[in-house]
Amino acid sequence: MNKLSHFLWFCAGTYRPLLKRCPTEANKYVGIGGTVLFTAIFAGLAAGYALHTIFDNLVVTILLALVWATAIFNLDRYIVGTMRKNGKSWTEFKLAAPRLVLAIVLALVIAKPLELRIFEKEINQQLATQKLELVQQTKSALEANYPEIAGLDLQIGALQEEIAASRQFRNEKQGEYDAERFGVKTPGTSGRAGIGVNARKKEEQLDQAQKAYEETERLNRMKIDQLEVEKTRLNQLKEAALLDQESTISEMDGIAARLQALSDLSRKQSAINLANSFIILLFILLETAPILVKWMAPRGPYDVLLAFRENALILHTEDQWHQTQAKTTAGREIFDFQLANQTSLQKTRGHPL
Repeated sequence: MNKLSHFLWFCAGTYRPLLKRCPTEANKYVGIGGTVLFTAIFAGLAAGYALHTIFDNLVVTILLALVWATAIFNLDRYIVGTMRKNGKSWTEFKLAAPRLVLAIVLALVIAKPLELRIFEKEINQQLATQKLELVQQTKSALEANYPEIAGLDLQIGALQEEIAASRQFRNEKQGEYDAERFGVKTPGTSGRAGIGVNARKKEEQLDQAQKAYEETERLNRMKIDQLEVEKTRLNQLKEAALLDQESTISEMDGIAARLQALSDLSRKQSAINLANSFIILLFILLETAPILVKWMAPRGPYDVLLAFRENALILHTEDQWHQTQAKTTAGREIFDFQLANQTSLQKTRGHPL
């Protein structure tokens, strides 16, 4: 327990020899040190999750998370350890204000990866929806980038309509010829059965219509086949571009995409927005707790001893500096005096320097 207390004192940035002389202050700095330690642990866990989504390597993630936790621990320890109590609340607050701002920024940075972990299922669902929307948008964009395919479809449709029209005309002539042969009375037939003059004329018209239909179908089929080959080529290019885009979209699962998904969820769902706000506030409170505790706590014996020791050290340093300056000045004066005497003696003897 004693070693743990000493370690937490270290986390709080205290000078242990002075703190041992103030038993009533020990528990306060144990609490402050514990807060600094747990903040660093949470920071490491948050960074570990965020880094895992980026590198997807356990060893790299652990190493970088430890580095981040150590950096946050050192920074928090520095912030708390450099705060001084002078008994003037407003002055102390002005000194603590920049540290509070820095602590809030750190809290926001630490909280964000943990928010991503807490709402991971909702974020995954939102990412899936966004990916489907992106795929649909990509398909629409590719359709716009390949207008030739729609033009080819129109040409193929027009050729098929020509074939259908020619077939329809041939069928009409076939019907007129059959009606004339079998004596069916219509506006275009005589109504007399048998192969007569009118039947032969109808047969000639049918032969011409059949030949025209066959020629139209032959030529149009050739054109349709050529157009289909070109359409297949363009469709293959479009499918290749779509597959490339889909592969890129499927990999959109990084930290930026998750942050965007969380932002979208916060706007759409008030429950997630509220929970998100509470998580941020919790980490802000956790990160600023050591500073607030030290600022709100009354000036204790440890603060008095620390201020006395620092002032004594400053005075001792200044005194040493003044003594050094005095010795340097006295030495310079003696040197100047000796130099002046030597110059006077040389002039008296008639020897220049």
